Amino acid sequence: MLKHAILTAGLVLASTAAMAQNQGQPNGLPEPPGISSEMAPRFQRYVVDQRQMSYSYDQPVVVGAILPTTGVTYYAVPQEYGAGSNYRYTVVNNRPVLVEPGTRRIVQVIN
Repeated sequence: MLKHAILTAGLVLASTAAMAQNQGQPNGLPEPPGISSEMAPRFQRYVVDQRQMSYSYDQPVVVGAILPTTGVTYYAVPQEYGAGSNYRYTVVNNRPVLVEPGTRRIVQVIN
């Protein structure tokens, strides 16, 4: 009986933790790293206003793509956009993207 109660309590806690983790977006998926979907339009306007040069890239601009070691300029993301200090942004094929500076990996494409 005690084993059954402990097992039930463990299952309840696990399901509660999973539900809490999935509350980042309306569809239940966790929010991607970087800039929230609510802040993305405002950040995109910021990037346009900054008039940074766009890097011409002959590969698809997608999350996970690794940018070249040369030719790309990275900029700090202002704190107000909530991306933290872990990321930088750049413009690739006229699209703002967030990048992990150490790996040059695109972590978010701002649409």
